Amino acid sequence: MNASTDSLGSGASLRLDGRVAIVTGAGAGLGRAHAHLLASRGAQVVVNDLNLAPAEAVAAEIRAAGGQAIAAAGSVTDEAAVQAMVAQTLATWGRIDILVNNAGILRDKSFAKMTLDDFRLVVDVHLMGAVVCTKAVWETMRAQQHGRIVFTTSSSGLFGNFGQSNYGAAKMALVGLMQTLALEGEKTNVRVNCLAPTAATAMTQGILPPEVLAVLTPESVSPGLLFLVSDEAPTRAILNAGAGVFAASHVSLTAPVHIGTGPQAPEQVAAAWPRISDRADSTVPGSGMEQSMREVQTVLGTRRA
Repeated sequence: MNASTDSLGSGASLRLDGRVAIVTGAGAGLGRAHAHLLASRGAQVVVNDLNLAPAEAVAAEIRAAGGQAIAAAGSVTDEAAVQAMVAQTLATWGRIDILVNNAGILRDKSFAKMTLDDFRLVVDVHLMGAVVCTKAVWETMRAQQHGRIVFTTSSSGLFGNFGQSNYGAAKMALVGLMQTLALEGEKTNVRVNCLAPTAATAMTQGILPPEVLAVLTPESVSPGLLFLVSDEAPTRAILNAGAGVFAASHVSLTAPVHIGTGPQAPEQVAAAWPRISDRADSTVPGSGMEQSMREVQTVLGTRRA
């Protein structure tokens, strides 16, 4: 993770005045909380939802509170609908600074009982829906030399959850997408991050007990989202958030152990596994190429020694 940020002076507040944000799946739950907070900090917000009525309702709430918002209906997997939303946003406000990829669904079952159709559907909405929306705003953000994109990942992808193989696969795929887009957007000030929320929403009803759901409010997650879309945002960060508690996850790499390629290499890997898996000296590579070159340099360094 590139953790460099602009310093925020003591007593200063994170403001989004003049920034235009699109929040997908914002008709309820996390998306609604995100949209309200962004608008309260000065952003002009496009409230997207699959259906127009909930999107209009949230946009009306924002306007009633003194903010600026419009509604846009359509599935994030519908390329024509997403392009129409982007065109509507540009026609209304002339720019797009923030994209919050929040829309999602659940189809939970153990892998043994899950159909391939349910696996594909969840991957399509979470992964390809985020790809479709991000592709639609990417050139606009690059051209204006400013963009903030957030993918909604999950602890199910980062660490696994029983019965969520489809959801976990899609959510971890978004981390991989973030890692590369953050590198590609760096020169044009397009910063890309992941938010891993834990919140009581329609998607979590029946999964967690009531006393747990009571503290996992969507509003307790959104402060982390605000930071990730602000001018002070990092890039390539994975921010876990729930109940007002925040932590950073990292895709890390342990210290390299040179085994070689001889006939006993498999057995040597097995014997060296405690050293290979030791996290004491783990690092976070700047890119996949950096990780690959580290392996090459380890081999060459061993040979020279």
